[in-house]
Amino acid sequence: MSPLPNSLSPTRDAELLEGIVERRPHAFEALVAAFQNRLYGLAWRVTGNREDAEEAVQDALVRAHRALFGAYSTTRLRELALRPWLFAVTLNAARNRLRGRRPVRSLDETSPDGRLLLEPGSADPGPPATVENQDLRTALELALRELPYRYRTAVVLRLVEDLSYAEAAQVLDRPVGTVKSDVHRGLRRLRRRLGPLLED
Repeated sequence: MSPLPNSLSPTRDAELLEGIVERRPHAFEALVAAFQNRLYGLAWRVTGNREDAEEAVQDALVRAHRALFGAYSTTRLRELALRPWLFAVTLNAARNRLRGRRPVRSLDETSPDGRLLLEPGSADPGPPATVENQDLRTALELALRELPYRYRTAVVLRLVEDLSYAEAAQVLDRPVGTVKSDVHRGLRRLRRRLGPLLED
């Protein structure tokens, strides 16, 4: 599972924070433009639902605005690790959306005629690589959403969002060793669930 292309960087984070500290015009809009797709991707992978993900990101951005432009001092702003902090705020908002929700659909779910809703990939060559990649991506996303929450969040932060273990531990408020263990266990479950699909 390769991380998303990352246009964000510590330098860019520092520039965005400096704009907020100095109350430059459109500073928050610049932050939203830089992060909204990543935050949505995180929320969607946690909730498994477009509407919940959109609302979680909206909630997270409202909370972020209140903190950045009200509650936090200039000193705290300058010390803030922006990306892990925004991911933590978004993860909390997504977790709130998950409470009381029904479980996500299973990979084994069938249609009324008895066919699997997600057909396993064929071992025979034939379909174009793009179709195969899309099938694998779909299977990975569904399997990821079936992981227990603690493993899912660790895997997404480390391997999809490409945070370091230390950053993921900061977001999740868990020791680094625990996050490493959660990622390892999550990957083991994904491999067991998807089997041959992951061999390539």
